[in-house]
Formats: sequence, structure tokens, C-alpha cells
Amino acid sequence: MEFQVDVTPSYRLWARAVGPADAPPLLLVMGANASGITWPAALVDRLADRHRVIIYDHRDTGRSTWAFDEHPYRVADLAGDAVAVLDAAGVDQAHVVGMSMGGVLVQLLALDHADRLLSATAFCTSALGAGLAGGDEAPPLPDPDPRLLRLWEHFTDERDHEAELDWRVEHWRILNGDVVPFDAAEFRAMEEACMDHAGTHRNPAAHARAGQDGLDRGAELAGVRTPFLVVEAPEDPINPPPHAAHLVGLIPTATLVTVPGMGHALPSAVLTPLATTLLAHTTR
Repeated sequence: MEFQVDVTPSYRLWARAVGPADAPPLLLVMGANASGITWPAALVDRLADRHRVIIYDHRDTGRSTWAFDEHPYRVADLAGDAVAVLDAAGVDQAHVVGMSMGGVLVQLLALDHADRLLSATAFCTSALGAGLAGGDEAPPLPDPDPRLLRLWEHFTDERDHEAELDWRVEHWRILNGDVVPFDAAEFRAMEEACMDHAGTHRNPAAHARAGQDGLDRGAELAGVRTPFLVVEAPEDPINPPPHAAHLVGLIPTATLVTVPGMGHALPSAVLTPLATTLLAHTTR
């Protein structure tokens, strides 16, 4: 079932629910500059065996409104969008799973909307106030791989359809890490589907330009009481170890589980262990 969500007078989001209507709801929150279609269908279907799974397109991605230049916002504002999606779906409480920036938003939800969460899961992410999520923490944590930093310098370059596909596949190659084999054809097909879904190959990189204020809240995570899972991706080139352990140390209810070989991507090879890990948490 597809549905629309009005989050502000200027933004409307696209969303989809998959799975039995009477199953426990599970909201998937994707990372920066990526639409809900980036969640692999095989993962969504596996989770939908036990849950009513909801995916959605962030602002300025996919079929949601693209209007950052006219109506800018903060990254923190996107946490409120997740609540609006639950409201539009008629969901009072849900298990919420976030990847990358989505994991940052899940932390904000655990702070500001704990009454809406049955459980929380974050992976491939930074703790609030650390790394790319708003500041520097002590002890110092590793920076992103220099190969990514060089590639990000060209994030907003003008490219035609094929050149953009090539750039995105190379981006995923680095994000995937160097342990799990990288299937370029798999990620090229995924990005082609994302472009078809959005109706364009361009990427405004809106979330990379969005305001960072409101994210320096790491100390508040000590008050979280929601059951919280942190999945460590040991080959993540953006948030490598010990980023996940640092986040676990801030949240008294958090547990840490590692998916061996996983980077900052969702290739077929990691979907089964990841789904098993997520379901073990949500059905506990």
C-alpha cells in the first residue's frame, strides 16, 4: 500500500507499507540523500514475514517533494518526518530501524518520541554529537575513509545519466568495504531502480547541506529507556569501529551485535545475517 504524508506546507513524502496489516509495525529509516527504495526488496520482504514494514522517501529524495533550495531545513527536522509517517499510517507505536543518517534520526526519536517506539535499532551511524552527527567527542573517533572524502568533493557535479550511474556505483564500491565481495551489477540495478522511482538521475545532496544544529545531544542518550540495538558494521568506511561501541556506551539499554564483513552498504551477502539480527531484537 502506497500513501502520501504531508509533513509541512512545502513537503509531501511518499511512503509504502508491506506485510500483514495486523503485524507489529516496523519503520525503516534510510540514510542521507537516499530514498526508501534503497532498502533491498529481499530485506524488506524478510522483515515483512513478521512485521508490517513501512518505508518512505525522505524530503528531496525519490517521489517526495524536492524543494531544499526554496525551503531549507535541519537534519534534526527529519526525525519529525518519521513521526508523521507513523501518524499517516495509523501507527501508535513501532519498531524503528535506521541506517546511517537514519540511525541518527532513530536516536532523536528515542529522545523526543520514546512513547512511539517499541524498540530502536541503529547501524552504520554516528552517535549524536560525534563524527558526522554534529560535533567531536572525546575520545576521538575515526574520520571517514579519505577515498570517500575525495569522492564527496564531486557529489554535486553535473553528470549525465550514465556518468551519474558510474559515480554512484563507485561510491557504493567504497562504502561496501573491502571484505564482502562487491557486485557492481547489483548496485547498478539498484541505482537504476532508484532513478526510475525518482524520475530523475540528479541528486541535490540536500541532506549534506542541511543544518547540523540540534544534533549535539550525546549526553542526553543516558536517559534512553527504549530497548536499543546497535549493529556494528566492522568494515564501515564512514563510521568504522569504535563508533558503534561508542554509541552503545552512551545508551544504558543498548546492546551491540556485529555483522561480520559488513560495510556501509546492503549487498546480498549481508542481508540474511542482518535480517536475523533485526528480527531477534524486534521479536524478543
